[in-house]
Amino acid sequence: MLCKICKAPKLPADGPPTYPILGCLISFYKNRHRLLDWYTELLTESATNTVVINRFGAPRTIVTANSKNVEYVLKTNFNNFPKGKPFTEILGDFLGYGIFNVDGELWRMQRKLACHVFSTSFLREFMMSTLKDEELLKRLAFNMICKVSLRVDRCCLDPSQPVSSLNEAFNTASKISAKRAAAPLFLVWKVKKWIGVRSEKWLKNAVEEVRTYVEGIIRGKKRKIDESRENHGEDLLSRLTSAGNDKEVTRDMIISFIMAGRDTTSAAMTWLFWLLSCHPVIEKELVKEINNMEKILLDYESLNKELKLLKASLCESMRLYPPVPWDSKHAMADDLLPDGTPVQAGDRVTYFPYGMGRMEALWGEDWYEFRPSRWFVKPASYHEGSLKKVCPYKFPVFQAGPRVCLGKEMAFIQMNYVVASILRQFEIKPVVSEKPVFMPLLTAHMAGGLKVVIQKRDHSR
Repeated sequence: MLCKICKAPKLPADGPPTYPILGCLISFYKNRHRLLDWYTELLTESATNTVVINRFGAPRTIVTANSKNVEYVLKTNFNNFPKGKPFTEILGDFLGYGIFNVDGELWRMQRKLACHVFSTSFLREFMMSTLKDEELLKRLAFNMICKVSLRVDRCCLDPSQPVSSLNEAFNTASKISAKRAAAPLFLVWKVKKWIGVRSEKWLKNAVEEVRTYVEGIIRGKKRKIDESRENHGEDLLSRLTSAGNDKEVTRDMIISFIMAGRDTTSAAMTWLFWLLSCHPVIEKELVKEINNMEKILLDYESLNKELKLLKASLCESMRLYPPVPWDSKHAMADDLLPDGTPVQAGDRVTYFPYGMGRMEALWGEDWYEFRPSRWFVKPASYHEGSLKKVCPYKFPVFQAGPRVCLGKEMAFIQMNYVVASILRQFEIKPVVSEKPVFMPLLTAHMAGGLKVVIQKRDHSR
């Protein structure tokens, strides 16, 4: 009977071969180690850049790289597309009630509190003083977000020293949580959790370590506030503690912000350094822009407004290698996407920045090229032109709509400062010539990191 089922595939107009009962489970399983590229291939072949994935053991999933659909889901009909229970269940053990894993009033409350932390005045005063103390990509990003959210210096930036156990716990929790979402059969991780074996046991231990550390910081902060009867700063933890939220909500929100900030900027900068090593002409122009800065020390205004080619290069890097390659919502009620794709209540709707960066319909025939000039109004001029205002639903790397990333400006300032500081002084050369591997977890990264040789830049050449 099973053989007969497997011999009768249904070939949908837009999507993989699909069988009765099994759905596209066979194709999904075969491509489980290259899901990003598999989805991209399917979307490229689709007339609407949208595909429907039906597979046994998982919710019906709509994957789209259509910018009109993305705008509809993230903005136009925002209320019909929350994170949803299936998503929050996958990340619930790790992110709990944090801002990235909740909907409704709890989300609105946390976002309102966080808005103050990411204000321009806070970024100007606190970010700049913090940035000047740091300088190593992945550990830097981890330390930066710890300082912004907790006001603590958590991570040793000396590469000869081991990575902190807290950082390792975050790595473990992030990796295993991401594998839950990509499991061919949805129930597998639930069974492993129920039994308490292997990856689910490791996840539990890692989450306990993260929570224990963050709860200790919260108790210390609350004690200081209670003793002096005043707020001890403008960091996120001070605001959350003073707001009188449940300790679980405070803890989970802090964990969510650390999770969001620790890997995203470091991944974007790592890919940029590799791409620049492959495009020495663009690197030369970038160094020229940095050296043309009037002030020796980079300040907030110059980082935010003057480094146009650097910002364009970062955007182009994130177009090709987005730190968050996909994100999902779940439909509350039946709906219809702008491209005509019907949505059923309970469907997972995934918008797909990785695939969108590879759509000819959005970026032209040269989408595969690293070309920062595409971000300028006049592509022929790097140093005199102005940057385009690109639609956020065409480039949803920082999400868009009501849930747009609050840390977007902070991320660009951090990346501009670090990249400019390094390129001004050093030449970065990869040790190996092979193309790095893009690894999608909760936030994507370069497999194994980027091993490089660093030498002092010779400005006489």
